[in-house]
Amino acid sequence: MIVRIMGEGQVKLADGHFAELNKLDDELLAEMESGDESGFRRTLCALLDKVRELGAPLPDDALEPSELILPAPDATLDEVKDMLSDDGLIPG
Repeated sequence: MIVRIMGEGQVKLADGHFAELNKLDDELLAEMESGDESGFRRTLCALLDKVRELGAPLPDDALEPSELILPAPDATLDEVKDMLSDDGLIPG
């Protein structure tokens, strides 16, 4: 699966990693619903770090269709709320 991190690029990620990423996504969603800005920031960074760790970066000139699009590390809570569907950032 191809994942885009806005402002950074794309990574190829094996489907087997989604259970681990969904845990962070669930935490992020709960922090957003409660308005926990510091928790949101911490969990967003953890989610993006995990995607970078587990994924293989695609070359900058590669333009593959992204199946998931994640916010930039400096995205605000309100910006991410606007991106979300009811399923969170990572569909279950």
